[in-house]
Amino acid sequence: MSGLTHGTLLGGRVVHTQPATGHRTGLEPVLLAASIPTLPGERVLEGGTGSGAGLLCLAARVPGVAGVGVERDAATADLARANIAANGFAGLDIVTADLLAGPLSGLFDHTFANPPWHDAHGSRSPDAHKESSKRAAPGLLAAWVAALAAPLRWRGTLTLVIAAGVVPEVLAACAAQGCGSPALLPLWPRQPGPAAKLLLIRAIKGGRGPFRLLPGLVLHGSGSTYTAACQAVLKGGAALEFDAPAARHG
Repeated sequence: MSGLTHGTLLGGRVVHTQPATGHRTGLEPVLLAASIPTLPGERVLEGGTGSGAGLLCLAARVPGVAGVGVERDAATADLARANIAANGFAGLDIVTADLLAGPLSGLFDHTFANPPWHDAHGSRSPDAHKESSKRAAPGLLAAWVAALAAPLRWRGTLTLVIAAGVVPEVLAACAAQGCGSPALLPLWPRQPGPAAKLLLIRAIKGGRGPFRLLPGLVLHGSGSTYTAACQAVLKGGAALEFDAPAARHG
């Protein structure tokens, strides 16, 4: 793959190479990885892993985790493998496949993804890979939820980063797959300020608890600087606990 950029994540703890153009890593996979409640030795699955940023950040925070990333684009999957090797994370593996083509072998303790959620009628990207990574055709989110729920063990967690506008669709899809006890963690741009556009949502396979709306994480303080809580996750590699009240403070 030509046209690559070389950088780091988690304040330099993770080296990360990605395409110079097209679909590039933002905050989403880093925050998503920070929210996965996994333990050393547990098995996790990331759908649409891209160049592996989410898996890499998760492995850096939880040494000994066993992770599998599914990526349908062969060149991008190869790039993710190279990133894994560069960081020395022996417990991670990449499968070149379409997540929606069928379940993977074995069970997972946690599954997660940053699925395509952009409106099907919105402005389209001229980059085909970026477009396919972001655009959600009707029924696509439900298909992603079903694919991530199928290999999930009983009481395992399914976590997604999604746009606020698709929350009802994702909640219904989780319920249809037997994943309950939903919890929603807003990612506030700043506070006080505009409404949250992105959120983390988690459901539990076999969960029967009530819906919970959590305080969330405020991303920015004054100007474009990150809040202390956000910096702790993005730079310090801290966990983003769904139940931590401190997450809402700057």
